Amino acid sequence: MHCYSIKGGYPLSGTVAVSGSKNAALGILAAAIMTEESVFIDNIPDVSDINIMLEEIASLGVGVHRVSRHSVRINAKDIYSVVANDASLSKMRASYYLIGALLGRFQSAEVRLPGGCCIGTRPIDQHLKGFKGLQAKTEISNGILKAHAIALIGNTISFDTVSVGATINTMLAAVLAEGRTVLRNVAKEPHVVDIANFLNSMGADVRGAGTDEIRINGVEKLHGSEYTVIPDQIETGTFMCASAITGGDITVTNVIPKHMEPVSQKLIEMGCDIITRDDYIRVRAGKKLLASDITTMPYPGFPTDMQPQFTTLLSVASGASVVEEKIFENRFLYIDELMKMGVDIKVRGDAAFISGVDSITGAGLFAPDLRAGAALVLAALKAKGYSTIWDIHFIQRGYERFDEKLRSLGARIEMAFIGSREAEHRAELKFGFKYGS
Repeated sequence: MHCYSIKGGYPLSGTVAVSGSKNAALGILAAAIMTEESVFIDNIPDVSDINIMLEEIASLGVGVHRVSRHSVRINAKDIYSVVANDASLSKMRASYYLIGALLGRFQSAEVRLPGGCCIGTRPIDQHLKGFKGLQAKTEISNGILKAHAIALIGNTISFDTVSVGATINTMLAAVLAEGRTVLRNVAKEPHVVDIANFLNSMGADVRGAGTDEIRINGVEKLHGSEYTVIPDQIETGTFMCASAITGGDITVTNVIPKHMEPVSQKLIEMGCDIITRDDYIRVRAGKKLLASDITTMPYPGFPTDMQPQFTTLLSVASGASVVEEKIFENRFLYIDELMKMGVDIKVRGDAAFISGVDSITGAGLFAPDLRAGAALVLAALKAKGYSTIWDIHFIQRGYERFDEKLRSLGARIEMAFIGSREAEHRAELKFGFKYGS
């Protein structure tokens, strides 16, 4: 079992480059199988979710050539199956994008329902509404979603709630449907726009992404393309928070500052100094973090994927704060882990009531999900003494070389494999504390 071993109390400084957007890349990889021609995709992150997706589309008969760590060439000319039901797909939610892609190209798809992090229910009712609106029939059996159509027909579809997944999935299916499709009450996240731009680079006709309404004129086929994925906004925000919580000075490069406005504004409100240029953001921590209230909302509101990181910041800020989670109902599971470090947080329903403390201490922690795992790393970087963070496979789903990047900024963090008493003893000598204590 791998874990992170961290000695806290060191301000971080320097420059770090973020990787490509995991959420955008997953949708783009699914879309890449919708043409018979070769597609080259650059700036993909080297994280486990991406690797699982590449393995799965390869199992369908798609040619997958990893040109470099961050680029891949895909050719789906000889794809021979529309059935993607490998058990590994249950480890990530974005597996459902294969439904829209396969349904769009072949009018048929059978895909295992998604898994990922246990942060709340992930209903697919709006996905089903989108597919049915395009005249596809759907069925769920033994954890497999089956969708079939004689022909996909464009339609006007109004989603009952804003759903990033349903927006992307229906958009994928609709680009090859007959006629015009109008999607209303859609998600506006940057990765939704990026996937729409990628589809357009392949010859699709998608307009309005990033607004409340997406308009799609169906085309007969898509062609090859070369495309670069946008930077990851959540990784960007996490490093911005790393600067704030450690009293540091970090410049985050390869970013799109506009995507970070909700995060930047909140950090300014909490006393940080933010400097932005075309492709970087510099965060200089204030002398003391100040309390603030946060409510998560769909983009362009405050992102739910940054809520655990900011709750951690607020736990060591001066004053009382309230964080309301309006997207996922189980996203406060990590607070039990923070409590081991001496924070003062009370959860009532969808709100966390925080009284900032002057200091926290290291502890043995378990990451319950991807973003919460990153938040626990931030807490450990702030804490006095040593911390061990287990179940870091969650963190590795979405953060590339997280420990290496943090070390480049001055963090005392190492990844260790603890599988035997001998290995534990070596790690204890290296890191200076007892495992399991």
